[in-house]
Amino acid sequence: MSAQTTTTLNTLVERIRLRRDRLTAILMLSPSVILLAIFVYGFIGQTAWASLTDWQGLSANPVINFIGLENYNQLFTGLLDVRFRQDLVNTFFFTVFFLAGCLGMGILLAILLDQNIKGETIFRTIFLFPMALSFIVTGTIWRWLYNPGGGINRLPTLIGLPALEWGWLTDRTQIWQFNWQDLPAIFALVVAAVLAFVAYRHWRGGRRRPATISGGIAAVILIWVLAGGAASVQTVPFPEKHGFNIAFIGIILAAVWQMSGYTMAMYLAGLRGIPEELREAARVDGASELQTYLYVVFPLLKPITLSAMIVLGHISLKIFDLIFAMAGADNATTDVPGILMYLTSFRANQFAKGAAIAIVMLVMVAVVIVPYLWTTLRSEHEL
Repeated sequence: MSAQTTTTLNTLVERIRLRRDRLTAILMLSPSVILLAIFVYGFIGQTAWASLTDWQGLSANPVINFIGLENYNQLFTGLLDVRFRQDLVNTFFFTVFFLAGCLGMGILLAILLDQNIKGETIFRTIFLFPMALSFIVTGTIWRWLYNPGGGINRLPTLIGLPALEWGWLTDRTQIWQFNWQDLPAIFALVVAAVLAFVAYRHWRGGRRRPATISGGIAAVILIWVLAGGAASVQTVPFPEKHGFNIAFIGIILAAVWQMSGYTMAMYLAGLRGIPEELREAARVDGASELQTYLYVVFPLLKPITLSAMIVLGHISLKIFDLIFAMAGADNATTDVPGILMYLTSFRANQFAKGAAIAIVMLVMVAVVIVPYLWTTLRSEHEL
């Protein structure tokens, strides 16, 4: 047998083996892919379709009419859906303070544990323990603590002071109010500020290619011009004030208590992965301990911070069980889109509008998750 024939046979055998392995992989993955397509993306598609109809509830012969984006129009501009718009504002403030609290407390606890203190294992277990609880259990515990007739309000009596009278979960005070009619202009200005910041970072980083600079400047100018037009867009016919409900402070504290251990564990692993030689080099160059953390440690922890923000942001945008257990479904001051979706769908039997709320929540989560997944997969592909 000639060498050429042998090479041809080896190539043929290799192709057969590759095709067999590919077929095996397809057969192994097919059940999961089919189930995922039906029970995840299929139901998402069904929910999206329902949000475009006037489906009012379950019946033997329901009459369902296609109405397009009318449900979404009512949610964002209808006079009867002011609660949904306040829920979006509640979600925004909850997400901001939840992320800030978890990241801040997590990095602080991680730095303290990174000092090789005695009993580190015990403290680490204590800090991680709340994460092992479900949000229902956490909500029940903190609801007892916030009981107006006991709990935290009674603590001052232990030292002879009068009891507090703060309605933790029922306070209707609002701060940082804004007019919903101004939201389009505010959004356009925020986008313009972000684009300007990105262009500035590119300039400072030395990436001063003419196309990048001109494109960034043109985008900022365009958004800035659109802001003027957005200011004239009337989302609702009357001024509508929304702001941060003080009652959410108690819920934010409970959520941070539960999830700060998660960020502590991530940051602690990151700190332990930083070579000590880098810190020693910074100290030799005259950097103080604070400067070492600011200019050496924290920049190296950016990937961990981003990952923690994605996970925590995903949790905060679809939060339901913690608030349901702490404040109930009918407490409008602590309402969020998840609870409103439940009430709209299963109490009011407005399944189409409930589906529209669900799709809005899906879009909010996708805005956070998809760019992160895209960047991660792209980086892995480049490697």
